Amino acid sequence: MELIEKKENSIVFKADIEDSLANAIRRYVNQIPILAIDEVEISKNGSALYDESLAHRIGLIPLKMDKTMSEKTTAVLKLASNKEGMIKSEELKGSIEPAFKEIPITYLNKGQEVELLAYVRAGKGIEHVKFSPGLMFYRHVYEIVSSKNFAEKIKQLYNCKITEKSGKAIIIDDGKEEITDVIEGLADRLKEKIEINQKNNLIISLESFGQISVKDIFIKSVEALKKDLTEISKKIK
Repeated sequence: MELIEKKENSIVFKADIEDSLANAIRRYVNQIPILAIDEVEISKNGSALYDESLAHRIGLIPLKMDKTMSEKTTAVLKLASNKEGMIKSEELKGSIEPAFKEIPITYLNKGQEVELLAYVRAGKGIEHVKFSPGLMFYRHVYEIVSSKNFAEKIKQLYNCKITEKSGKAIIIDDGKEEITDVIEGLADRLKEKIEINQKNNLIISLESFGQISVKDIFIKSVEALKKDLTEISKKIK
């Protein structure tokens, strides 16, 4: 594996891995148990939002994972406010914390108030998107063979790798952003002959919604896949 970019809640890397395996890992991202607000009990709601809309917004707030929680346990968060202004996720109080404190929930005018209880449980993304920890997507690495003059034009537009072989320039599309489609369109417009070859390597991108790290998303997705494959292997035997 080769790291391309790493940020707090995202990572991009290059890996020599088959499409089928990458796609299986991607699908198993939604097999990771994640905490989310599953039910909301509203006792007071003076805001402009209907109770259903308020509950829906609260249900989609990502929550930090707690190792003491499981799919058989629940936790309760409380929200009670009568202050004028925007109510944000940091005002949800309890043993579980929101992944981000500044998520807007609703706005209260003077004299209005909101009071509710939010019940937290663990679930999986295949059940509802609120239990999804993030996204994984991937694409192929491409090799574009062109003239040296055309490659120089591309280099002025994009910071890509260019090598030479048999008097031809080889542009390697293995960065964070895919540029093959743009190069193909530019070549067509300039009447430039190019050759595009798909490589075996994949560019894999992972993004976290904040509940767990991108590293844990990848590891836990692989673990969930391995667990199911082990069960299938046992049944076959």
